[in-house]
Amino acid sequence: MSATVSKIDELKTTPWSGGRSPFNVEYGKMMMWFFLLSDAFTFSSLLISYGALRFSAPTWPSPSLVFQSVPGTSIEHGAPLVFVGLMTFILIMSSVTMVLAVEAGHRNAKKEVVWWMIGTIIGGFMFLGCQALEWNHLHHEGFWWSAIPNAETLQEFFEKGIPLAQQQMTSHQFANLFFTITGFHGFHVFSGVIINIIITINVLAGTYEKRGSYLMIEKVGLYWHFVDLVWVFVFTFFYLV
Repeated sequence: MSATVSKIDELKTTPWSGGRSPFNVEYGKMMMWFFLLSDAFTFSSLLISYGALRFSAPTWPSPSLVFQSVPGTSIEHGAPLVFVGLMTFILIMSSVTMVLAVEAGHRNAKKEVVWWMIGTIIGGFMFLGCQALEWNHLHHEGFWWSAIPNAETLQEFFEKGIPLAQQQMTSHQFANLFFTITGFHGFHVFSGVIINIIITINVLAGTYEKRGSYLMIEKVGLYWHFVDLVWVFVFTFFYLV
């Protein structure tokens, strides 16, 4: 064992010490996988609930009509999925910078780790900013928890000929589920950004350099990639289906 490795990162071999047995995985990384698995169950339950309501309903707000604007610009119509496509691209690129930070950590390249982590943090903040703009736009349209647009505005989000009562019922379901699920995901992104900031400060302070390992970057990277993967499912359920 190298003398530069701290006590916290030393491999322990007793049966209850949390070493690499039985899966040859570091203890902290395995615990992260357990956490992500439990979190996946939560997101799965929410998305399954959405799918059950969506496909059992006689009608549903059309994504191409609800999400056809570009919040923050003068484009109000005719650009379906453009804005959410930009959001998705930003989040995916932040996953790329996280991969590069992990790779730099494997090489103990402190400066590169810092810069790639900063890029990941910026990407996270940009995504949250875009989500805030989208929420504000939908709220301006009349959507919110337990709130929907008036009857005249509501008809803009449905195909013609749908009874108003059906429009109102499914719009309530859509609004409640949309803000709950995207808000829950946004909370995960925000939490990830805060964690990344703390980890970056530790990198600058030389914490992991002293330990002789940048394994913590890989652990938070697992969380960040999970958040990105969940967004792919949220994007599919709400914006494409």
